[in-house]
Amino acid sequence: MELILASSSPRRSHLLSKAGILFRTISPDVDELSAESNPELPPHELAKINARMKAEAVAESHPNSLVLAADTVVYCSGQVLGKPLDPQDAERMLTLLSGNTHEVITGVIWLNHSANSVKEFIGRTWVTFKPLNAQQIRDYISKVPVMDKAGSYALQDRGDEIVERIEGSRTNVIGLPMEPVQQWWAQDCQSRN
Repeated sequence: MELILASSSPRRSHLLSKAGILFRTISPDVDELSAESNPELPPHELAKINARMKAEAVAESHPNSLVLAADTVVYCSGQVLGKPLDPQDAERMLTLLSGNTHEVITGVIWLNHSANSVKEFIGRTWVTFKPLNAQQIRDYISKVPVMDKAGSYALQDRGDEIVERIEGSRTNVIGLPMEPVQQWWAQDCQSRN
C-alpha cells in the first residue's frame, strides 16, 4: 500500500523524505475554507477541515492508498493568518507578528479508505518573533519567497533573523508535525507485515 502526500508543498515533501518515509505527491484540487469567509470556525477546526478536504479529494481517486494531508494556519492576536494575498499583505502580517508570540496550528489527516480508518492530529507550536522594524520586514520579504506560506514567513528560511523562541514542534511550524506522522507510518508498516 503506497502513501500519497496530498500536497504540493516542497517543505512537507522534504520532511517526509528526511524521515525516510516512501511516498508520492498529488496536489489536491480543493477550494480551501478561509478564516475571512468562516469567522465562526476556531483556527484548529479550520486547519482540520481543510486537511480533511485535501485528503478526501485525493483518496477519492486512490482508494487503495494511504493519504496524508495537512493544513497550517498562524493565529495571532485573535486573527487567523493564512497565505498572504500580496507583498503588502505579507508586510501587514509580519508587522502583526513582530515582537509578539503567536500559535502555529497544523491539522493533519491520515486516511486509509481500505481499512475505513481516519487518524487526526492538531499540532500546536508557540513562536515568539523578535521586534522587527519596517526595513527588516521589507528585507525579509525581498529575500524569502513568502507568498505561499501561512503567516508570511518560513522558519527554515532565514528564520533565525526573525524568530526569537519556539515552544513545541519545529516541524509543525514548517508545515507537518512529524511526531504523529512517523508513529502512524510505523504502525501501518507493522500492520502490513
